[in-house]
Amino acid sequence: MTASYETISTRLDGNVLSATFNAPPINLIGPELVRDLVGLIEELSRPATARVVVFDSADPDFFFPHVDLTKVPEYTAEAAKAGGPGDASLGMLFRRLSEIPAVTIAKVRGRARGAGSEFLLACDMRFASRENAVLCQPEVGIGTPPGAGAIQHLTRLLGRGRALEAVLTSADFDAELAERYGWINRAVPDIELDEFVAGIAARMGNFPREALIAAKSAVNAISLANPADVRADAALFQQLVRGEAAQQRTAELFKQGLQTRGRTEVDLADALGDLKAVD
Repeated sequence: MTASYETISTRLDGNVLSATFNAPPINLIGPELVRDLVGLIEELSRPATARVVVFDSADPDFFFPHVDLTKVPEYTAEAAKAGGPGDASLGMLFRRLSEIPAVTIAKVRGRARGAGSEFLLACDMRFASRENAVLCQPEVGIGTPPGAGAIQHLTRLLGRGRALEAVLTSADFDAELAERYGWINRAVPDIELDEFVAGIAARMGNFPREALIAAKSAVNAISLANPADVRADAALFQQLVRGEAAQQRTAELFKQGLQTRGRTEVDLADALGDLKAVD
C-alpha cells in the first residue's frame, strides 16, 4: 500500500492488510471517510495487492453508527468518484467493495447501524464481539428504507421474514441474535476476537491468490444483487431522506443529541421507538 488516508490507518503483514477506521468523534460516515474509502477500494482493486483485508474501528463503541445526516449531498458526491455520476451512492461504492480481488473481513466492535451495517454486509465475512457489537438498520424508523445494500443483502442472508423484522422494526440486534439470524458469520467472545480474526485471515492469506479470487467471484455471481436493484434502493433512500417525515424525525433526534456520544446515539433504536408517529 502506498497511499495515506485521513480517516483510515493501514498496516500490511504479509498478505494481510489491516484497515482501521478512525473518524472522531464517533466514526460517522461522512465525506472525508467516503473519500478515503474510495481511494482504498481503488488501491485494493489493482492486481497483486493484499489477499485478505481486515476492517475494524479505532473506536470500541462505534464501528460506524450511520451516515452523517447533515452531509448527505457531500458524501454522495465523494462516492460518485468511484464510478461516475450515474453511480453516485454508497450502495454502488459498497458493491465495488464486494467485488475487489481480495477477501474482506469485518471485525466488529461497537455499533454498526444504517450504512455502517451495510458496509459490513458488503464485506465477505463478518465476525463480531459477542459482548460489544450491535447491529441495526434504523432507516425506516427515521423515515426511509435502507439505501446502501441492506435490503438486498439481508433478504438473501436472513430470508424474507427475518429481513423484514430487521428492516421494519429498526431494532438493535446484539451479536448473538445477529449470528443466529445470519447477519454475521460468528459472534466471538471479545477477548478472543482479535486472535480469531488474525488466524483466519493469515490462513487464507497463505492460499493461492487465483483460487481465492476465483471462488469469491463464483459466489458473488450467485449471491450479489443486480446493480439496477442497488441503484433503485439508493435512489429511493436519497428521495425519502429529504422528505418531510424524515426531516421532522431527524430534527427531533438532533434535539435529543443525535450524532454525539450521548444516550440518543448509544441507544438509537430506543430513541426511534419513542418518537411520535408522523403521517
